[in-house]
Amino acid sequence: MAKRSDPKPSEITPKALFYARRGLILGGTAALTGLAYKKLLAPNPKVRPSTPLAPEIVAAAPAPAATISDKKNTYEEITNYNNFYELSTSKYAVAEVAAKFVTRPWTVTVEGLCRRPKVYDLDELLKKFPLEERVYRMRCVEAWSMVIPWNGFPLARLLAEVEPLGSAKYVAFETLFDPKRMPNQGSPLLAWPYREGLRLDEAMHPLVLLAAGLYGETMPPQNGAPIRLVVPWKYGFKGAKSIVKIRLVETQPESTWNRFAPDEYGFYCNVNPEVDHPRWSQATERRIGEIGKRPTLPFNGYGAEVASLYAGMDLRKYF
Repeated sequence: MAKRSDPKPSEITPKALFYARRGLILGGTAALTGLAYKKLLAPNPKVRPSTPLAPEIVAAAPAPAATISDKKNTYEEITNYNNFYELSTSKYAVAEVAAKFVTRPWTVTVEGLCRRPKVYDLDELLKKFPLEERVYRMRCVEAWSMVIPWNGFPLARLLAEVEPLGSAKYVAFETLFDPKRMPNQGSPLLAWPYREGLRLDEAMHPLVLLAAGLYGETMPPQNGAPIRLVVPWKYGFKGAKSIVKIRLVETQPESTWNRFAPDEYGFYCNVNPEVDHPRWSQATERRIGEIGKRPTLPFNGYGAEVASLYAGMDLRKYF
């Protein structure tokens, strides 16, 4: 249960940044809590002008999936408060740093334990798998959340096309490595490029998306352009951004945060209000744009759809 003494999300220093400061001067002191909280309620709308998704990559009849009644966060909130450490450790600076991020040309390589590995040109990939709108709750491990209308297609469709072998048990994801476009990759903050992973059965779940847009607009760079992973029942850092490689493997792949701080960031990272982060409670969360906190829902509210994936597992051990 959350305690009165628990820190606000805006007061939390990421562990990577905490340790990096021991060897590097990363600049600046933390903003006053009151100012940071004010920004949470009304983010500064500095975003690159949006571009509508091309009609040929939008599904004519989006498939329903886990419809929720939660109020959507605004486009300005979603695109002005972002975790994307390759660009900046400040949630408020990411959009500005990303403003000139180049997303074409772009390819996504799908390889490993599959019968039909392939390098996909992104534009051809999006024409092949039209984008549906899915409104999902998204929960950050730092105890804040948003409701985002993503435009994406189920990852399962792409995996089915490359035909995983029987020996494939996991799916590994890798982000672009390009310090010119992603300036923080020039620092030793984390082991770059960013890597994440899912079990194959998780990756094949129909809720899991490869998203290339939000609110019917092309994906903004600060949100993971041009294509990113969305797994709504897990903490947000499981959603690898700016993906360039997907690999089917037999053993559990390395993930960036699990490697950096395994005591704080497990491989599974399912939203579980009963398992606190070592430095703060996960029992409640603050929805961006709202005053006050709300209880955190098991599996971020998607338990009916995904709890069966973890039947018999100790979710305190496999956190």
